[in-house]
Amino acid sequence: MIRKILVPVRGDGKGDNVLAHAAAIAHRHVSHIEVIHCRPRPEDLMPYGVHIPDFLRKQIIKQSYQVADQEEAGLRGELEALASKLKLDASGKNIGKAATVSFIEESGRQVDVIKRHGRLADMIAVAKPDRDRNLGHNTLKAALFHSGRPVLMCPPADTPPPSLGAKVSIAWNGSAEAARALAQCASVLRGADAIWILSNGSDAGPGTSAEELVSYLELHGIKAGIHTFSASRKIGSELLRASEEVGADMMIMGAYSDSHERETVFGGNTQTVVDTAKLPVLLNH
Repeated sequence: MIRKILVPVRGDGKGDNVLAHAAAIAHRHVSHIEVIHCRPRPEDLMPYGVHIPDFLRKQIIKQSYQVADQEEAGLRGELEALASKLKLDASGKNIGKAATVSFIEESGRQVDVIKRHGRLADMIAVAKPDRDRNLGHNTLKAALFHSGRPVLMCPPADTPPPSLGAKVSIAWNGSAEAARALAQCASVLRGADAIWILSNGSDAGPGTSAEELVSYLELHGIKAGIHTFSASRKIGSELLRASEEVGADMMIMGAYSDSHERETVFGGNTQTVVDTAKLPVLLNH
């Protein structure tokens, strides 16, 4: 069961959209959302390798605390108003009985905070990286490679998703990454109304076909259909197109069978999905 969703936020304007996606999951699974604001430490703002006079250092520290206090107060107010609009209970009295939310503040780099808090969450929700503005890549990478948990990548949306996890597609090729995604996202599959296995016919050999996956899911009381597509190249784009064809509101996939650095430089199926997805994608590594 999905009982805890971590939503790391900072003042980049993307937190509202991510919280809206997390709320859609929380209402479906009666989950608790933990919104964590990562407050920068003064020492992280100091120029590295540059001598700073003591008076200037003290001034920088004082100003950094003032800025952080103002940012925290403003962001908390915005998120509390949005949580109320999204019908998330912030009273702390109904956790496990309704979709609930809490807000915490922690000092440190966001990537480090995500590593620690993400390991005891059932899902981490982050914004889709913005390649043009060079924002969000480190957040996604920290969540995906250092938490060991599924990561919901939320694309920009003009309006919050009314439902999420009702119609789910699974990117399947029989790989270890795909199998890990299947195991980590079992709660999502059990809560879905319809599931499609996306396959182009390639797999890791006997025992890993889409048909055998259907039989495996049936053993767990999960019904799924198969949606085939023809493609040997640009698989990432075809997976997204196939998900759109079946009407999925979320796609589950194993991420980065090649290294993150190699896919980022040379391109790969996961990187194509990260760069171009218009629907939420639940990534696992």
